[in-house]
Amino acid sequence: MMLPDSRIYVAGHNGMVGLAIVRLLKKSGFYNIVTRSSSEFNLRNQADVNRFFEHEKPEFVFLAAARVGGILANNTYRADFIYDNLMIEANVIHAAYMNQVQKLLFIGSSCIYPKMSPQPVKEEYLLTGALEPTNEPYAIAKIAGLKLCENYRKQYGCNFISVMATNLYGVGDNYHPKNSHVLPALISKFHSARENQEKVVELWGSGTPKREFLYVDDFASACLFLMKNYDGTEPVNVGFGEDISISELAEIVKGIIGFSGEIVWNTKMPDGTPRKLLDVSRLTNMGWKATTELKQGISLAYSDFQNQLAQING
Repeated sequence: MMLPDSRIYVAGHNGMVGLAIVRLLKKSGFYNIVTRSSSEFNLRNQADVNRFFEHEKPEFVFLAAARVGGILANNTYRADFIYDNLMIEANVIHAAYMNQVQKLLFIGSSCIYPKMSPQPVKEEYLLTGALEPTNEPYAIAKIAGLKLCENYRKQYGCNFISVMATNLYGVGDNYHPKNSHVLPALISKFHSARENQEKVVELWGSGTPKREFLYVDDFASACLFLMKNYDGTEPVNVGFGEDISISELAEIVKGIIGFSGEIVWNTKMPDGTPRKLLDVSRLTNMGWKATTELKQGISLAYSDFQNQLAQING
């Protein structure tokens, strides 16, 4: 059981998800939180990770550290995505076992599921079909992390659980024009177009694929809920429970930012998976549900984007 003084390690605390988990832990009264930046030690280095666990002896671990990015980054840095993520998760999960961590929560991604999964996607659809080619290396690494948790549980009795996140967004997101996910990329594009008084914004694909979006603080809430209440072998999907087409999403972002020009879709560029909506009934049946509506969340994310710009520009 997690107590206020439980020693909790959040791996990847400087990323969007890790930041949200740390915020929530502090707000919830947990004060013995352990964090280390990548400049302090390298999660890809097994010896570094082992020394850290031996010295710090965390009781609970949220494994949020990962190399992440959008379609372009995933498709361009394919070797980096599979190597970095495999090394990080293998090192942390093994060290957690070696140092008798009470419980570990591994954060996976909805991209682990087959490209043509029936919708909404149930947890049991894992490994029933081919993956989306553009992010296959990342997906394979995340599947490996899930299977590590599953099999350390089976062989050693470790209480390691896995959650599969839908598309996340919010405070602390990455708005880099080439390496970001779809929603922060839209925020960045429309803001730049408005500031530069452009008449047209060109977006990739057809706009027809449908995606589900979850505000990151809601996701952190689900992670803490599961850390406290779930000890099962099966992974748990975490999502909002509804999806929206990319073209509809673009119109919402355009309206929130106040861009008055035209959207042009470049259909020569890839769409990715046609639809990706998670079945979240396993989680909702436990008593958890997302609360942040999409327009509210995008407004909060846009404020964060403006704050990041202000810091960069001094």
